[in-house]
This record gives sequence, C-alpha cells and structure tokens, in this order.
Amino acid sequence: MNAAMTFEVLTIFPEIIRSYISESIIKRALQRGIIEVDIYNIRDFTVDRHHKVDDYPYGGGAGMVLKPDPIFNTIDHIRKDNKERRIILLSPGGRIFTQKIAGEYALRGERLLMIAGRYEGVDERIKNLIDEELSIGDYILTGGELPSLVIIDAIARLLPGVLGDETSPDEESFSDGLLEYPQYTRPSVFRGMEVPGVLLSGDHEKVRRWRRKEALRLTLSKRPDLLVRVRLSNEDKTLLKEIKEEQDESYKGG
Repeated sequence: MNAAMTFEVLTIFPEIIRSYISESIIKRALQRGIIEVDIYNIRDFTVDRHHKVDDYPYGGGAGMVLKPDPIFNTIDHIRKDNKERRIILLSPGGRIFTQKIAGEYALRGERLLMIAGRYEGVDERIKNLIDEELSIGDYILTGGELPSLVIIDAIARLLPGVLGDETSPDEESFSDGLLEYPQYTRPSVFRGMEVPGVLLSGDHEKVRRWRRKEALRLTLSKRPDLLVRVRLSNEDKTLLKEIKEEQDESYKGG
C-alpha cells in the first residue's frame, strides 16, 4: 500500500478543519489511510502566558497581523521529523489554485504544509519560510482555513481509492479542461421536463458523444476562455462545428 499523502495545517481555529474532515469523502479517505491531515494550533507555540498570536501593525493601520514567532516556532517543531515538505502560505496575493495544480500535487504526492492566515495578514518575515503562496480566488476571506480545506478536498479526490468510481474524477468539470456535461437522474419526466432521450437509449457510444458535445456546448456558452487552452480532438472540432451551426439555425429561426 502506498504511503498516505499528508496535509499539515497551521491555524488558530483547528475545529474548523476538524469539523470538515470528519465528514463525507475526506473522512473516508482518512479512514482508508489514503490521506493524513495533521492540524497544528499556532497558539500552542506562543511564548507568552496570554498565547498571543497577533499584534498591531508597525506604522499604524486597521486590523491585526499574525506575529512571526508562533508560526516559526510551530514550523521548527514540525521540522524535527526531518521530512521533506512543501510549505504554502494561503494568501489573496498567491498563485490562483486550479484543477491543474491540484492534479500536479496529487501526482507528486508530496507532503503539504499550509499556513492559514488571519486578520490583516501575516508578518512579512514569515514569507522566508514558504515555498509558495496560493489563493483560491480574487476575493477576501476571513482566514485561510477555508482555502486550506478547498485544497485538501480538490487534491484528495484525485488520489486513487478516494472516490467510489475510479473514473469519476476524469469526468468532472475542469478535469480535461472543459465544464462537465449535464447530469440527470430519476424520474425521467418531472413536471413536464424530460430527460434527453439519448440517455435512455442504452447506446453507450451515442451517450458518450452526447456528453462530450454538451460539455463543449456548456464550455462555449459559459467559459469560452477554457477552449483556448484545451487540446481539441478532431471529434471535438466536428462537434463544435455542429454546435455553432445549431446556434446559427436557432438565431435565424428567431
């Protein structure tokens, strides 16, 4: 059995992490020994009796900044195991985390240590410890706990044995650069809305082609920028041509 992929999270709110990983797919991945999540409470590595992890910024300004010493102390403690790890600071200024990056980390299986920032940010000197800054999007969150969970979830579901259906990660949105095709389940007719007949036909090739075409259609409609980055097959080009012809016909028909 392969060694578990390990995620280490430095936080001042460990219960946020514990609560999420104790449910659903991540819980099963932990139980199966496919992943390991180690949570470190930064407050446990403070040196003052009040366990202070933040302070006012030099030069003035609103908010509080995470102090360097508790984080350095935490990482010094963790590094005593002499194991290689990649240290990531979760920050709005980091590289945008994508499905492609999730796939790269899942493939490498390296140990990831994530620092969940809080307040107005972290003392700049903490950046001397890190290998990379990651962001999950161009918006501001209260802290780095949610981004760390997003990263754990996105990577874990790509690891063999985590999902029940081994092919399902390959069929989800972004896995091949496209949005996912529409999904339907029972009943076949609901309030006058019918499931496309091809999905009920039992013809696997027709179903496969329909799904690919609809994935292309959705991507063209909602995220055309993704098509620029995707390596399209000859079939994809044919399907896109069909989609555009259908759109032209629909436009002409009013």
